[in-house]
Amino acid sequence: MFKKMRNIARTKLGGVIIYRLLRLYYCALTRIKIENENEWSQYLEKGGRVLICLWHQQMLMSIIFFPKCKKYQPSVMISRSADGDIVTRIVEAGGVTAVRGSSSRGGIAALREMIQKIKQYRLGVHALDGPQGPIGVVKLGAIAMAKDADAVIVPAVITADRAWYLHSWDKFMIPKPFSHVTVKFLPKIELPPVIDKAEYENQRKKLEDIMRPYLRI
Repeated sequence: MFKKMRNIARTKLGGVIIYRLLRLYYCALTRIKIENENEWSQYLEKGGRVLICLWHQQMLMSIIFFPKCKKYQPSVMISRSADGDIVTRIVEAGGVTAVRGSSSRGGIAALREMIQKIKQYRLGVHALDGPQGPIGVVKLGAIAMAKDADAVIVPAVITADRAWYLHSWDKFMIPKPFSHVTVKFLPKIELPPVIDKAEYENQRKKLEDIMRPYLRI
């Protein structure tokens, strides 16, 4: 039965159903507060390129932004796995383009495709420690993506006063019914025009230090 449900979830119709149920759950059963959205949205409206970065733990709540950003055809990198198939169908139902690949399978090609799409459509979303962790460790792909796409990095953090945390590598967060959820966008980060190997690591560590306090480990 479980296998059959997973197969259904991997279909286009299954993704639409799951997406709509998640939207209904979050919009009807949680109280959502959004902070500091104007800075990056105005930058985007004026022609800038933006890479929104968040922890894999908090990715589920990002679906509340899909309808608002449809006109920019945002892209997100998703692994080439069975679970990745399900996530792909869900984000596609919300108007997001899934770029398939990870550090273990098709990562370089996916990185190049993400860069190209951000250059073209000006908005991308990225899980800093995904898709397999370790939790709370920012990977260099985020810095490379933003640098080569000439995009600013916008750190995003999502917290809930009451939530379930799954027994997965990322301790995936699901806000409980009637919880108060805060979506906070931190100040955008503009990368230096020239970055060598040492500076890549410096920027990676800087982003990690900014984001770690908002992660439950």
